[in-house]
Amino acid sequence: MIYILLLFFGHWFVSLFFHTSFLHRFASHKMFTASKTVERMFYFFTWVSQGSSYLVPRAYAVMHRMHHEYSDTKEDPHSPYFFKDVFGMMMHTRNIYNGFVSGKLTAASKFCNDLPIWTKLDQFGDHYLVRFGWAILYTASYLFIINHFDLSYFWLLLLPIHYLMGPIQGAVVNWCGHKYGYQNYDNGDHSHNSEPWGIFLLGELFQNNHHKYPTSANFAKKWFEFDPSFQILRLLDRLKIIHLIPA
Repeated sequence: MIYILLLFFGHWFVSLFFHTSFLHRFASHKMFTASKTVERMFYFFTWVSQGSSYLVPRAYAVMHRMHHEYSDTKEDPHSPYFFKDVFGMMMHTRNIYNGFVSGKLTAASKFCNDLPIWTKLDQFGDHYLVRFGWAILYTASYLFIINHFDLSYFWLLLLPIHYLMGPIQGAVVNWCGHKYGYQNYDNGDHSHNSEPWGIFLLGELFQNNHHKYPTSANFAKKWFEFDPSFQILRLLDRLKIIHLIPA
């Protein structure tokens, strides 16, 4: 059992770190700068860690910038206040995301400045055969562990989370972070802080704080709040791998 849990939570947190650090804090908000080599490393490991659920950074960034501009209005790509459930919200988000990836949808120029683009990796990572290959790898890993250690096939029920990890993480943040928890600030929207210690989502559920200070790399603002992703980024800053931009 321990090996299944290590695989699941290892994938969850590694994927989540590159989700929050590269897609969110770098691509969307430019909270830190990095050399082209380091940027490409973040880009590559975002693909590796998200695998079958890879989110194209430029499309993610445009949508997220729109989310801040139109937070919890009908123009918001993923506000929970216009849908009966999280599935409806994410299908709506998926349609907008696919439109930006394919080029069928365009956004105002103010949302499209300074986007990270690696066309060849995006085309490769977004291909359905590559996504299917990652799904086969996850499944084979589970079957190997289950058969080797004589575990229950019940554990295969975790596989859909691996297949859709990036969107699932986004759904949790966008749904819970705008419906549940407490508010430190009146931002004129429904953003909440849903997780006071920031562990399970690595700081992403400090949505109320983040909407108040959208350029701050540290999403924790009160003494009892803790943003693990910021602490990792601060270490990388001290090692001069990246440079955090003061808010």
